[in-house]
Amino acid sequence: MQFARRLDPLRSNVFADMDHAKARARATGLEIIDLSLGSSDLPTEPHVLEAIAQSLTDPTTHGYLLFHGTQSFREAAAAWYTRKFGVAVDPGTEVLPLIGSQEGTAHLPLVVLNPGDFALLLDPGYPSHAGGVYLASGQIYPMPLLEERGFLPILEDVPAPVLAQARMMVLSYPHNPTTAVAPLSFFQEAVAFCQRHHLVLVHDFPYADLVFDGNQPPSVLQADPDKSVSIEFFTLSKSYNMGGFRVGYAIGNPDLIRGLRQVKASIDFNQYRGILNGAIAALNGSQEGVRTVIDTFRRRRDAFVDALHSIGWAVPTPSATMYVWAKLPEPWVNDSVAFCTRLVEATGVAVSPGAGFGKSGEGYVRFALVHEPSVLQMAVGKMAQFLGDG
Repeated sequence: MQFARRLDPLRSNVFADMDHAKARARATGLEIIDLSLGSSDLPTEPHVLEAIAQSLTDPTTHGYLLFHGTQSFREAAAAWYTRKFGVAVDPGTEVLPLIGSQEGTAHLPLVVLNPGDFALLLDPGYPSHAGGVYLASGQIYPMPLLEERGFLPILEDVPAPVLAQARMMVLSYPHNPTTAVAPLSFFQEAVAFCQRHHLVLVHDFPYADLVFDGNQPPSVLQADPDKSVSIEFFTLSKSYNMGGFRVGYAIGNPDLIRGLRQVKASIDFNQYRGILNGAIAALNGSQEGVRTVIDTFRRRRDAFVDALHSIGWAVPTPSATMYVWAKLPEPWVNDSVAFCTRLVEATGVAVSPGAGFGKSGEGYVRFALVHEPSVLQMAVGKMAQFLGDG
């Protein structure tokens, strides 16, 4: 049996390798402290669950849900967006429900790219951004993110021959994995760049709420209020602890929304209507739960960073996301995969190698703060022993 060549770039996956390492560690009897996955351990709010529960006994929610049946969700998403960012949104033409934002970022290249076209991606960046380009038979131009530049790409460094063949740029701030936050001025620069070079500007925005310094990170549509070239993806996974419910949406340029809707219509229907009823309750209801999420991850961040400092591992204190992005100490500075593999096999502590997010991620590891402070401090203790033994 022969498979399509577009699958070739997807066969190497360091996260799959890490799963094998975790399995080997469990087989030896080690208890796993998993800091490798950014899946919130916090519960979904009761009023959201109640809205879903009430839907279960309503037989009108049990059938297929087509686009026009999602009107109430699209209205809630548009209203939430306008309240938060002050950008007017048409729920009829500028919002599309998604099965998580990853569905959108993975499928949009099918809308924009012809085989061989370039997409400009952040390096390091979220792996599914690259996966969608490969499935569309596109090419990737990685834009390196360096600490001395605040982990922002230098747009003018993209070579002219690449730009001539490029059709889209993907950004994501607050950024996974580096935790960087981009100012509005950067998005204004990016919008002007994409307008000048006829690029679609894609912004993946799952951490819109997860900031700890009191400042609201900008939406790309605040830099492009006419939605001339931009589309943005939001998910309820992080802000509302609804990762398993798989609900998000795209918002932006109506032509891009229409194209993504065409792709989606050929692949799937929407979620169960009851899940969207829960999402409506989340977006329209009290936001106290979101504030609790922010406070919880702030406490975890502080406890974890303090613990790392106490063992001599100097890391910056992130101002956003649920991660800590840390430079590896000697002798591991050029082999993040080996560090992570040996760490979990020796201690049971699982973390993500920076190399899994792109070439420029080598030399770093990402910690996901998905446990209580006491567990995070225990993990640091185990890492201290590992580093000392090494």
